[in-house]
Amino acid sequence: MCLICDRIKMIKDGTNPYFVKELETGYVVIGDNQHFRGYTLFLYKHHGDKTELFHLAPTERAKFLEEMTIVAEAVSKAFGAEKINYELLGMGEAHLHWHLFPRVSGDIENYGNNGRGPVWWYPMEKMYSDDNRPGEEQLADMKCRLLEELKKLI
Repeated sequence: MCLICDRIKMIKDGTNPYFVKELETGYVVIGDNQHFRGYTLFLYKHHGDKTELFHLAPTERAKFLEEMTIVAEAVSKAFGAEKINYELLGMGEAHLHWHLFPRVSGDIENYGNNGRGPVWWYPMEKMYSDDNRPGEEQLADMKCRLLEELKKLI
């Protein structure tokens, strides 16, 4: 089983502390590490041979993209983003899932182009440091903020 499938199983079992909300095509979860405050993932519900957007039937793809856009707007509003960075990668885990990074000025410090640029210009060891894991209270607050904004949009 893949990491995303493991996380979805935890959601179904009620043991994923990062779970925020289930939508028609996927699950909204707060990211484990929060260097980019409000970093959120939108996990497609199904695995298997659907590893590219073009593998989805047109109506399913449209719904998945529509819901991801709603999640991105909720993330932006909940966490005061100046810009959202979107990633749909899959070489690490070939299970459709979006990474939504709320961005603010200075969030990559002086890395990149004078502190401007994509999230991957920030050192991975700093981004994924255990120091960036939200505590229980902070996580509960983040989930509440995001859920509140999702409810306004859905």
